[in-house]
Formats: sequence, C-alpha cells, structure tokens
Amino acid sequence: MSTAAYDSVSRFLLENLDIRGALVRLGPAWHEMRSRHAYAPPVRDLLGQLAAVTVLVAGNLKLPGRLTCQLQGHGPVRLLVMDCDEQLRLRGLAKAPADQAPAALPELFGDGKLVLTLQTNVAAGRPYQSIVPLEGGSVGEVFEHFLENSEQTPTRLWLSADEDHACGLFLQKLPEADARDPDGWNRVLHLAGTVQPGELALPPEVLLKRLFAEEDLRLYEPRPVTYHCPRDEEKVLGMLKSLGRAEVAEALAEQGELKIRDDICQHEYRYGEEILDRLFPPRTLH
Repeated sequence: MSTAAYDSVSRFLLENLDIRGALVRLGPAWHEMRSRHAYAPPVRDLLGQLAAVTVLVAGNLKLPGRLTCQLQGHGPVRLLVMDCDEQLRLRGLAKAPADQAPAALPELFGDGKLVLTLQTNVAAGRPYQSIVPLEGGSVGEVFEHFLENSEQTPTRLWLSADEDHACGLFLQKLPEADARDPDGWNRVLHLAGTVQPGELALPPEVLLKRLFAEEDLRLYEPRPVTYHCPRDEEKVLGMLKSLGRAEVAEALAEQGELKIRDDICQHEYRYGEEILDRLFPPRTLH
C-alpha cells in the first residue's frame, strides 16, 4: 500500500465484516481555499468540515456529476456552500460575520436546512436535489442523518478542520455485515470512536492500522483532490446576456461600468459600453 499524500481521498473495505469506508485529507487545497477569505476560526472550521464531507460523498457517487452541498440558515451563519465535480475539484464559501464566536450548530444556523444538488453529466438531465432540515449538533451528524435516511444504510462520520487541514473518516454498514459478524458494526464503531481530531490527518495506512489492527482491511489507491476556482467569463457573459440589452444599458448608464465579483473565487469582471455590441450585435440590413 502506498502512502497517500494530502489532498486525496482513500477508500477502504473491511472485507470480513462487509463494512466500507473512506478517509479524506486536505492540506494545500484547503489552505488555498480558505486563504481567499477572512473567516473567523469557528466558521473556517465548519467550512473545512463541509469540504471534507463533500469530498467523501462525491467520491462515492454512483452517477458522475457535480455535487453542491449547502447549509443554509437564518442565524449568524447564513450559508456554507461546497461544490465538487466528478474529478474531485473543489471550491467553497461561507457567509458569516468575520468575528463569529464559537457556538453550537443550531445556534449558528437557526432554522436551517441542508440542500444537496447533483447535476449529472446526462445530456439535458435535470439536477437531483434534496432539501432537509438540519438535524444534529455538528456537520458530521447532519450528514449522518441525511445519508442514513436517503440510503437506508447505517453511516458514521468523523470530521475535523483547523487552519492547516480538513479531514474526515467515513464508515458505512453494507447489507451482509450482520451475517458476516453480528457484532462487527458495533465493534468497528467503538474502535473508530477512539480517533482524535488530529489523528485524522495521519496517512491512511497509519491511521487505519492503528484503529482496525485486528481486521482484514483492503485499502484502495487514493484519488487526488484539487482546489479549482478558475475565471469563468463565459458564465458571466451568459448571465449578462440573459438580462437583455435594455437592462444592461441602463446599468451602464447609471454606473459608468459593470463590476461583477465572483464571491466564491474572488474574481472580478469589469465591462464598459463596448459590452453592449459584444453581447447584442447590431442587426445588419440586407
């Protein structure tokens, strides 16, 4: 088994127990994402936990596509959003006060909800979307509730994030687990429950051997995860064109130029009056 570097997700199987799992470890990608925004530590850590669990879920999707996970609320934290495509390219954003003090998840979000959207690569396919109330006192508990209800399969998550790392451990009980070992799932949960937050940043073979030393474990090759937030002028121009020439012209007359900022990636786009003919070419009379 080769050592997985940071910015990767490693799937594994406890073969004799029919229990699957995965471990995600984000380092440089997480640092680059959070460095573009000035988050208070509690908000930063919540966003890091969402980054880790989004990669874990996206890495297990049966249909390839782009997964967007949002925690929305009416409390001090209004939004956490994380976007991950089938190549495990990740980007995300939090909207919250820069001086947010530590608090429990229900206090931070108030009357919140979890929104998951999957845009598959099927041509002209509509996105799949699930909207459920936030149930649980942590990001991990919220996703445990969602996954258990949606997949009808017992699931556990351990998530950790700080200034340097965003990590997560995922376990899921498969259909034959009880037949293989009636006590296997409870035993594995007890062992995994001893993990300390800092240990989640250990290489998979080190951590998994430490936790499940007596179990027959198969560790698969890691998949790389990258932070991906390029400029996307085509998307911006498409948005402007959808407004229509009259509305774009009115905005230019009022402001002198158009300034559009991408909140997630922190890119800025500026356009003057020349954008009108670029978006809406004059008709040529024949």
